[in-house]
Amino acid sequence: MSVVLGYDESPGAERALRVALEVAAAFGEPLVLVYGAAAPGSLGEEYRSHQEAIRQAGRTALAHAVEAADEAGVPSAVEIVDEKPAQALLGAAERHGGRVIVVGSWGESPIRGALLGSTPHKLLHLSRLPVLCVPTD
Repeated sequence: MSVVLGYDESPGAERALRVALEVAAAFGEPLVLVYGAAAPGSLGEEYRSHQEAIRQAGRTALAHAVEAADEAGVPSAVEIVDEKPAQALLGAAERHGGRVIVVGSWGESPIRGALLGSTPHKLLHLSRLPVLCVPTD
């Protein structure tokens, strides 16, 4: 089993990382760090350029999270998935035998999240696993 974390270096993700490390350590589970790297658009050179930039941002963000996991003594795995964040997290949880999915929030109102389709809102409705939504400080 594992603890699956959506991570993008946002303020909400930073706090979620701290909580996910605590949960993983408490259960003796590895931490799976996931970055959903779906680029806008779908075809052509511009899409490929955006896709590579997004993937590079993901590699940088996840490298920082791996350092934090190493410092906490929590084993970790990294996935950069060419899907939108909610789908990337659901797939990673299935592949890694997820116990829980952890995500940060920006403190959006429930109405805004429902209308705009925030990742935590989508996960709460689609996930068969428990979802731990960590608010920003």
